[in-house]
Amino acid sequence: MEFTVKCSRCGRERENIYEITCPRCGGPFKVEIMGDYTPEVRENFPYLREWVSLGEGNTPLLKVGKLRFKLDFLNPTGSYKDRGSVTLISYLKQVGIKDISEDSSGNAGASISAYSAAAGINATIFVPENAKGSKLRQIESYGAKVVKVKGSRDDVMKAAMGSGKYYASHILQPFFRDGIRTLAYEIISQYKDTREIVIPVSAGTLLLGLYEGLTHLLRSGIIEEKPKIIAVQTEQVMPLCASFHKIPYTPPEKVDSIADALVSTQPVLLPEMMKAIDECVVVKEEEILRSWKDLARMGLLVEYSSATVLAGSEKVDLQDPVLVLTGSGLKTF
Repeated sequence: MEFTVKCSRCGRERENIYEITCPRCGGPFKVEIMGDYTPEVRENFPYLREWVSLGEGNTPLLKVGKLRFKLDFLNPTGSYKDRGSVTLISYLKQVGIKDISEDSSGNAGASISAYSAAAGINATIFVPENAKGSKLRQIESYGAKVVKVKGSRDDVMKAAMGSGKYYASHILQPFFRDGIRTLAYEIISQYKDTREIVIPVSAGTLLLGLYEGLTHLLRSGIIEEKPKIIAVQTEQVMPLCASFHKIPYTPPEKVDSIADALVSTQPVLLPEMMKAIDECVVVKEEEILRSWKDLARMGLLVEYSSATVLAGSEKVDLQDPVLVLTGSGLKTF
């Protein structure tokens, strides 16, 4: 099986791993796989010779009443991000990268830190000056160096990019997004008849990885029809839904939603995200909280950001959905 890495907007091939975005048009790179899907899942990632694995993936699909929940919060670091970290970090180790930077005070920072530790890569995680809480402590526990940056979220990103270390962005690095294809493979292998997949959406890594995985399965003849992807966003962070429904959206000066993993008010991947979704639903704070409580009463303790999928599922006509629960509720305490 062969692959290429090319710009998703102009088609220019990436010349080396130090090109973070396309030098021609500024677009993001994506991995394109040439070849049909194989049940030996790792063979669908031809750019990797060895995997730095922590046991990610193969998370349960749980049926509760008429709903099915994909329990991706049971990944090693407590979020779906491990699917992307394993492919990105494995590749960086393979090509000899020793020191990386990343900007995230949340699940991505924790996941990148864990896999870097396992790979023997030095990770420096740049976070906002006011970052705190269990996720930050999780990042520090893996031995990553944490650098707090004054200013906006954009300032944090610029600090990480200008650090002199290899910028291992979970948003811009194509090998991170590509790893999330495994989520699509697992959902279809566990329940091939699903008609819809409901996910929370922020920066777009989950959405685009899922979309590419489903597209690969469709192209390979494993499925005859691609399940619809239903994106869920919050009232405070709804750039995708606003674009999809062609309604006005003004980002707040500060995001203070309880869904604190959904913070990308101006996602750089928005054009790609628009092509990947079939519906976009906005949920209110009180709806998120109610859904979080409902999930907990089912025995499913997740992040508030994950609970958005249950709230969103109640706002659209679904036939046979899978709801993806992305982050562990143990991180909220």
